[in-house]
Amino acid sequence: MRNIMLKEMKLSASPLAYLFILFGLMFFLPGYPVLCGAFFSTLGLYQSFLYAREANDIVFSVLLPIAKKDVVKGKYGFVCIIELCTLLLMTICVIVRMTALKEAPMYRSNALMNANLFALGAALFIFGLFNLIFVGGFFKTAYKLGRPFVFYIVTAFLCIGIFEVLHHIPGLEQLNSFGTENIMMQLLLLLAGIVAWLLMTVLSYRKACEQFEKIDL
Repeated sequence: MRNIMLKEMKLSASPLAYLFILFGLMFFLPGYPVLCGAFFSTLGLYQSFLYAREANDIVFSVLLPIAKKDVVKGKYGFVCIIELCTLLLMTICVIVRMTALKEAPMYRSNALMNANLFALGAALFIFGLFNLIFVGGFFKTAYKLGRPFVFYIVTAFLCIGIFEVLHHIPGLEQLNSFGTENIMMQLLLLLAGIVAWLLMTVLSYRKACEQFEKIDL
C-alpha cells in the first residue's frame, strides 16, 4: 500500500492538487464565502484525475501486481490526504480568527459565514460530497470525468449557498458565532461534519471497489 500511495503522490498527481491546498487560507478572507476554499481544493484534485487519465494511469496501475481494490484505495487515500492538508490550513485560520482576531471589525461586520468550527464541519461536508459524487462517479467507468464533476459542482454550490444562508434564519444566528461563543454547539457541528465526511467517503469507497471490479479495462 505504501508503494501505491507513493505512485499516486509522485507520478499520478497533478502539481495543481498540491498548489490548490493553499486555498484553505481563504478562511482568512472577510466578505467572501469561505467554503469556496474547499471547492477550489477539490478542483485541484479534479485536475489530478484528469492528468492521470490522459497518462493512462488506471491501465498502468491495473497492470501492477496489486489487487484492483488497491488501485481504488490509492486514489481515495491520495484524495483524503489532500483534503486533510487543506483542512489543516483551514483549522489554523479558524484558530487565529477565534482567538487573536475575534474582535476584528472586518470580521465582525462580515455578513457572510464566519470561519468557526461550524465552517470546518461544513468544509468537511463539501469534501465528503466530492468523494461520494465525483470520486465514486469516476469509478463507475474509470474514465469519464465530466458528468460526475458537473453534478458535484451543482451540489457543492447549492450546499455552500444553504450554509451561507442558515445563520440569517431567525433562531439560527448562533451558527455564526465568533471566538469561543457557543463552543459546545460548534464542537458538535464539527463532529457532525467529521462523521458525514467519514460516512460518505467509506460508502463511496466500498461502492467504487465493487464497480471497479466489474470494469473490463
